[in-house]
Amino acid sequence: MLSYSEHGSSDGTPLLIAHGLYGSGRNWNVIAKRLSDTRRVITVDMRNHGQSFWSDDHSYEALGADLAEIIHGLGGPMDVVGHSMGGKAAMMLALDRPDAVRRLVIGDIAPVSYGHSQMEFIDAMRAVDLSSVTRRSDANDQLAAQGVDPALCSFLTQSLEVAEQRWRLNLDALADNMPAILGFPDVTTSFAGSTLFLSGGQSDYVTQAYRPVIRSLFPEARFVKIPGAGHWLHADNPRALEGTVRAYLDAPAPRPLT
Repeated sequence: MLSYSEHGSSDGTPLLIAHGLYGSGRNWNVIAKRLSDTRRVITVDMRNHGQSFWSDDHSYEALGADLAEIIHGLGGPMDVVGHSMGGKAAMMLALDRPDAVRRLVIGDIAPVSYGHSQMEFIDAMRAVDLSSVTRRSDANDQLAAQGVDPALCSFLTQSLEVAEQRWRLNLDALADNMPAILGFPDVTTSFAGSTLFLSGGQSDYVTQAYRPVIRSLFPEARFVKIPGAGHWLHADNPRALEGTVRAYLDAPAPRPLT
């Protein structure tokens, strides 16, 4: 089962948070702790990330099944927030196991294939001379020398185990599965539950052109933009993200769309 952390112990519907590519559950700790005042919040490390197990299979069917296992093991159903890769995994969870999900929040991603690549970051991490790294800043400097944005350097090195001089990311499996990570499975089912698609006001990951396919899979979908945020909603405007998620999860059941 995935490695996970729990925050809070209130009686409200538990919330599970699934992080994005190259991240970990700890990226969401601040938001998880704030939301845990009214509900139990579970942050997971997705497979091939953080403290979770490594696998050659990084398909969204497998990632969705991982989330279902956590929810079942902790007595679900749960509300689910997923960002980027974690958002696609959360969508597959809802499509395959709708009984496991009460309300769904998808952070800045759509159920479509994207044309950009994330391989440059794997190449950059592979190029770091880990034998010379004694502090996280050493790896930051090496990544920056390769042209990686400073904010992304800090983000990536959160997944560096300095003492053991290794990445807590299965770079080989992520590289081998990159086409699947950038894509989305062909599915014929839909999720009838309440779904909120959040996008950064400065992001182009969820465009108007994607709304027809989103509504075909999530007919109750609603859309909200987070101002002053790009793709990294939880880092760019965490308070707005937290407030939007809180209001959505705590609201009465929405009326059916007309």
